[in-house]
Amino acid sequence: MSTATESVKQAFTSMTNNAKVADLKRNTVEVTPSTGMTTDHGVFISDTDNWLRVSDGENHGASLLEDQIAREKIHRFDHERIPERVVHARGTGAHGYFKVFEDSPASKYTYAPVLTDSSRTTPVFVRFSTVQGSRGSADTVRDVRGFAVKMYTEEGNWDLVGNNIPVFFIQDAIKFTDIIHAVKPEPHNEVPQGQSAHNNFWDFVGLQPESAHMVCWAMSDRAIPRSFRMMQGFGVNTYTLINSAGERFFVKFHWQPELGVHSLVWDEALKLAGQDPDFHRKDLEEAIVNGAPPKWTLALQIIPEKDEHNFDFDILDATKLWPVELVPLQEIGEMVLNKTVDEFFPETEQVAFCTSHIVPGIGFSDDPLLQGRNFSYFDTQITRLGGVNWEQLPINRPVCPVMNHHRDGQHQSYIHKSPVNYWPNRKGAGPPVPVEKGGYQEQKLAGIKQRIRTPKFQEHFNQAQLFVNSLAPHERAHMIAAFSFELSHCDDPVVYETYTKLLNNIDFDLAKEVAANVGGIVPDKPGRPNNGKKSFGLSQLDFAPQKPTVKSRRVAILLADGVDASGVLVMKAGLKAGGAVPYVIAPRRGNISTSGGGENVWADHHFDGQRSTMFDAIYIPNGNELYGKTLRANGQLMHWILEAFGHCKTIAGIGEGSKTIAFTLSHFLTELSFSSTDSDKVVTSYGVITAGSYSLKSAATDVLNIASGGDQGFISNFACEISKHRCYERELDGLASKVAY
Repeated sequence: MSTATESVKQAFTSMTNNAKVADLKRNTVEVTPSTGMTTDHGVFISDTDNWLRVSDGENHGASLLEDQIAREKIHRFDHERIPERVVHARGTGAHGYFKVFEDSPASKYTYAPVLTDSSRTTPVFVRFSTVQGSRGSADTVRDVRGFAVKMYTEEGNWDLVGNNIPVFFIQDAIKFTDIIHAVKPEPHNEVPQGQSAHNNFWDFVGLQPESAHMVCWAMSDRAIPRSFRMMQGFGVNTYTLINSAGERFFVKFHWQPELGVHSLVWDEALKLAGQDPDFHRKDLEEAIVNGAPPKWTLALQIIPEKDEHNFDFDILDATKLWPVELVPLQEIGEMVLNKTVDEFFPETEQVAFCTSHIVPGIGFSDDPLLQGRNFSYFDTQITRLGGVNWEQLPINRPVCPVMNHHRDGQHQSYIHKSPVNYWPNRKGAGPPVPVEKGGYQEQKLAGIKQRIRTPKFQEHFNQAQLFVNSLAPHERAHMIAAFSFELSHCDDPVVYETYTKLLNNIDFDLAKEVAANVGGIVPDKPGRPNNGKKSFGLSQLDFAPQKPTVKSRRVAILLADGVDASGVLVMKAGLKAGGAVPYVIAPRRGNISTSGGGENVWADHHFDGQRSTMFDAIYIPNGNELYGKTLRANGQLMHWILEAFGHCKTIAGIGEGSKTIAFTLSHFLTELSFSSTDSDKVVTSYGVITAGSYSLKSAATDVLNIASGGDQGFISNFACEISKHRCYERELDGLASKVAY
């Protein structure tokens, strides 16, 4: 191994080797050619292909039940599976760390070192997931995404078990079983899988108006994220913080992604569910492996305890958010995911999160959803992971010492050297600690036992309306289409008529359009007035990256034999310099001949092996005349162009590539402008960048200075358009709907 390679490897190992990764090494088994195969009880195995049987050398006789090796192999296989999670079964995870900013304001609100000590680097494990589908469902379905963070702090494990949406369907945990039963596949036929477009879900939410706000989020682009790395995370529930002076504060936790908040479009999400059902989990791994570790900033919303009742909504209501105009975000630290798992099952599948796992300085509020979650999350692990000792599993155990008098149970792995297993005891062993070392902080409570929801919990539509009002025009159009898609899959008129009537309490125009699309009763007047209020941070456009970037964006370079090699090599270099991930796609995988007869270009995939849905942008380089004719005669390549255009993605081409793009799109569109074939002028039109000819010799670093417009160079224009994520003007001006894809 070269010195440079070894240095890189050592640097990477140092960067990813935190306290939890080191802890897991105690249970990590290296499988190498030098380690011979054994049984589970340690006896070497010389033959794992043939069951022990009677034979005369010519004929098979009976297989013998005494063959422990064969029986063990089958026994272990028969019992490999464990119960999947009741919700959030489909997921993926990664390791990383959290570090507090040096100027963090958190010490004003909490004494928890994980949130205040900037000298610490806290190991984390994060699991992203969908909610409705089973373990084998697709990644890109319309659904809430789980965003669960386990922090292995020096004071114990802290689990922040959240979603990518800041609110939830219900206010009270007692309704949790009902909402999950309703959204899950219907009991009579176990259909549908991985989606909410069916009678039972829409029946329930139509009769449970407290869900209106959350349903609007679920019908927005937030429910079809482009990547786990490009979505926010929210703690959802209201927690409390307590500072060193004993003052208590209410808190909401937010994770803000470095790359901005971006989504797929619905047609793309549907296709990806079949073309690449593991799209999101592969995307996460690809980013980490390629040196673009996902990053989020942790921000807090803080309300002093004395101000709890100063709002027109109840701050303990999980169906409500705290508008940032009323409760500003305060950034306190950064989380980085920089290591993939070594083995999925013992890490991602066996990891267990509990909202009840908090550390000193962080506490619970009286949020009625949180109170029930605190019971449910712990309870479900006992069944799923085979008993009460699930916290001893390597991925779940803390990195700090654990000491108590809990004993025995299935899968007990600790050996306690003590004659006593109770408190108080004559040895004074394992005593409780005083409050100043992390004990429970007292809180005075007074009330009457009753089944009730207070007046502020009775209002359900103000914030749903606030969310709808705050969306950008294309986001609103996507929401209308999503409601229409979902309700059109409900075949009971009572269901879709009830829900379109409910929508009229949120927005009159929204209700009219959806009702007309799905055959509901079109309202003739608003159910309630729209006050026109908006809030920052609800539209995804509010979360553009602070600096335009193409980091980790996937770019397909489409080409064929006769391509200009320099146009490929320099574009790849420029994109990689900006952190993008380019792939060469051609009629076949392998060597592709070049126009000058020089060194071949290697194609990573063939046109049918990948699809435009799997990339953020496409680029078609120049080549000789025969190359151009080959491109324009290839229906698969033209489909790539049309589909990418319909999905509002950036498309770029030079020379013959430019001519091919113009040839393909001009059949459908007259609104686009293209560069003339004999001009080196760069033309950008609706996210399509073309140049008749262009010198790329000095453009390798052009992408680092992304242009904000004008003739700044082909690569910089290309990168600038990619950084915008999509050109939604195509939809708003009716161009995308003119293209067949």
